[in-house]
Amino acid sequence: MNKADLVSIIANGASISKAQAAKALDTALDAIVTALKKGEKVTLVNFGTFSVAERKARTGRNPRTNAVLEIEAKKVPKFKPGKTFMDAVK
Repeated sequence: MNKADLVSIIANGASISKAQAAKALDTALDAIVTALKKGEKVTLVNFGTFSVAERKARTGRNPRTNAVLEIEAKKVPKFKPGKTFMDAVK
């Protein structure tokens, strides 16, 4: 499924136009990204929780040359599925 498929499902389920569904989806995704940028968690009950985790700096190796690399610390998005979501996927 891609974004266009999801927009079609939302439009049909909510009896709205595809343009309105696309705008609603974009707004929801923008709100999630904005909250994560601020360091907040986004919890959607029965679906899951989006959060930001920090990865520490570490050393790695280039598999081709075997050279040692320093990998910088960074923030990465995380998603933890909720129980209802996990049960539905089983």
